[in-house]
Amino acid sequence: MLAAGLGLASAAGCASFVAGLSPQGPPAGSESARRLAPGPFEVVRRDATLVDASRPTPANGRYAGASKRTLATTVWAPEPSAGPLPLVVYSHGFLSLREEAAPLSEHLASHGYAVAAAEFPLSSWNAPGGSTLHDIASQPGDVRFLIDSLLAGAPGLSLPAPLDPERIAVIGLSLGGLTATLVAFHPELRDPRVRAAVSIAGPGALFSPRFFASAPVPLLMIAATGDAMIDYASNAAPLLERAPHAALLTLAQGTHVGFSGITSLWLQLWPNPDSIGCDALERRLHAQDDGGNPFAALGGPEQGIVLTKWGRPPCTGELSSDAMRPSRQQRLLHLAVRAFLDSQLGATRRERREAWHYLAETLPREAPDASFASRGIPEP
Repeated sequence: MLAAGLGLASAAGCASFVAGLSPQGPPAGSESARRLAPGPFEVVRRDATLVDASRPTPANGRYAGASKRTLATTVWAPEPSAGPLPLVVYSHGFLSLREEAAPLSEHLASHGYAVAAAEFPLSSWNAPGGSTLHDIASQPGDVRFLIDSLLAGAPGLSLPAPLDPERIAVIGLSLGGLTATLVAFHPELRDPRVRAAVSIAGPGALFSPRFFASAPVPLLMIAATGDAMIDYASNAAPLLERAPHAALLTLAQGTHVGFSGITSLWLQLWPNPDSIGCDALERRLHAQDDGGNPFAALGGPEQGIVLTKWGRPPCTGELSSDAMRPSRQQRLLHLAVRAFLDSQLGATRRERREAWHYLAETLPREAPDASFASRGIPEP
């Protein structure tokens, strides 16, 4: 649950000072330094507005709703590339924009992935009627629509190479992490074409083991112990007890806002960027009409949804005074996401094995503030 406005007020004048505060990157010559470098491909960007006329956008506050769903969409892709390209669909967080995905998407595209991100009609920063959580049950359908459109060659989003329908993954941050998890596992909302999923600081407390039993999709959750919005102890820590094919990468003293790709340079100066994110979240939730539990539309015990389990409410705990800097958090995020995707969607077995070994062993060794555990995901 992120505030896009955090990234729109950059203080460029303090860039050099901030650079001095930023933690050092991986040691020269290390595996992490090699993997963090841009890939061999140039990155092209395509922007278009896609319209799903088959599903409505519900009324929201003063917004009357619409008979269709309109998705401003961006695709980042490698060029030149012979293809076919693996496809990754990114879902942004609450109060955010698709630009949240830009740094990670550019990194992945430079290494051979096509990455698509759209702004959800009612949970984005500029949603008509105000950003709301109450459209979450529609967002997995938006992801399915994006996949359909891209595989069919959506107008305005022409890519340098065709997409590989057998290598599709979903990623999301916060509410987008919840969306990606629903697309991968929900017994009624999931897309069976998805081969891997990544939830970045996504809610997980409402999922029972029955939910994850719906599909044998490998899931990586990336979470931070200092997250003020999505409580680590109840949402991330129990993951391996519930999901039979999952991995958990934990960042010590990481924050929620630190995962966003639109965090401005000036946030490097903030003792804890979640203090700003919590302010934006609390103001938006306070302005929202109650309307009941926004997740009730996802189902109940039969779908593996436990609506009574939440853990600590957002932004009610004490903020850490020793938070990880967003710049370091972004580096670790890029390293982990690409390694996991390579381990599941890599073109050769050797590539998949090397990526898994890096994620499970080398990354935690080279970054002591990152720890990794997994259950039921076989080594490629």
